Amino acid sequence: MGATADSVIDIQAYMKNVGDRAVSARYDIGRADSGTKNGALHAIADQIDAKAEDLKRENSKDLEAGKAGGLDTAMLDRLELTDQRLASMSEGLRQIASLPDPIGEITDLAYRPSGIQVGRMRVPLGVIGIIYESRPNVTADAAGLCLKAGNAAILRGGSEAINSNQAIAECIRFGLAEVGLSEDVVQVVGTTDRAAVGEMLTMKQSIDVIIPRGGKGLIERISRESAVPVIKHLDGICHVYIDDDADFRKAVKVAFNAKTQRYGTCNTMETLLVAEAVAADVLPDLCAHFENEGVELRGCDRTRAVMDEVNAASEADWDTEYLAPILSIRVVDGIDAAIDHINTHGSQHTDAIITENYTKARRFLREVDSSSVMVHASTRFADGFDYGLGAESGLSTDKLHARGPVGLEGLTSQKFIVLGDGDIRE
Repeated sequence: MGATADSVIDIQAYMKNVGDRAVSARYDIGRADSGTKNGALHAIADQIDAKAEDLKRENSKDLEAGKAGGLDTAMLDRLELTDQRLASMSEGLRQIASLPDPIGEITDLAYRPSGIQVGRMRVPLGVIGIIYESRPNVTADAAGLCLKAGNAAILRGGSEAINSNQAIAECIRFGLAEVGLSEDVVQVVGTTDRAAVGEMLTMKQSIDVIIPRGGKGLIERISRESAVPVIKHLDGICHVYIDDDADFRKAVKVAFNAKTQRYGTCNTMETLLVAEAVAADVLPDLCAHFENEGVELRGCDRTRAVMDEVNAASEADWDTEYLAPILSIRVVDGIDAAIDHINTHGSQHTDAIITENYTKARRFLREVDSSSVMVHASTRFADGFDYGLGAESGLSTDKLHARGPVGLEGLTSQKFIVLGDGDIRE
């Protein structure tokens, strides 16, 4: 469904039509075999590659409008479609196509004393609504994952990316048509009217689950107002803890990457924790790297006792997702204090430890209450692509249904199946 003139449409009627078409399309995609779904994914990927220059041209319109409208640097970074990001979009779709199709998989099939066999079959969720901001790559990622998992999708991107999203939507429609699937399997909402989001939150007769991707304000609003179940995370306050048994070379390498590889993402490190016993040894070198990169450092009193040029951190800093070249640093007594800090101030997103002590590493993995916990690895790896999921339709810090990057399995459910041979219950 292409872009439409907001001034002349009835948003409620428009969104009802979108929902009705998605419900019909869910049966089309739900019965599609793996070859058909994979063919669509490859066709969409090929079209993105073929239309790369057109996509960048449409993206430049959004970037120019965003700059004129005062979008900050982090938002503009998320909005931009570079050659590398376009290549990653198409590669992500091909990787999704290469993954095993979860739909129809039967597990745990076992005979019961009555003679029946009971098992579980993996099935699509149905119609998935995804509401997101800035990142136009989400349009391709979410469409691909929903399609492979047998779901119809309603995608509502931010108004700041309308031209980019509609250009990508054309590639998706092309790929669906190539294999004979309805274009309504993936609908990209064509209006920038914010009332469309409010309508989606009420569409429980046609949407089975909503996944929000964007700023904390958007996700809080959707979580608060939605009549439809939501899979979500609010923010990404990620930590790297450098233990007193750390290899300093690994510590500097991982911590520097976790913060500076990209600033405007939810898996970027926002707080660095350092064991007091090694603070004087590791902080001077690490802080020099950050300062050379232009990162503003804010530290606790013990940090500033080692590095007096670091700005003083406030209590609010420990609870802040900067999405910017700003880093808070706290010196802690050891692993107990580090775990306590993370579980108190973190967002249950992604946290990492640098230590050569196997026992401490195991403790950290077990006791840190986050959706991804790492040893000797940058938090920037907390991503569906890097986890081998092909892409992700979001990241969940919830503990029910899906947790962590939401890939194919997170977009499915299970139903019980029973196999009998004329069996009756006595």
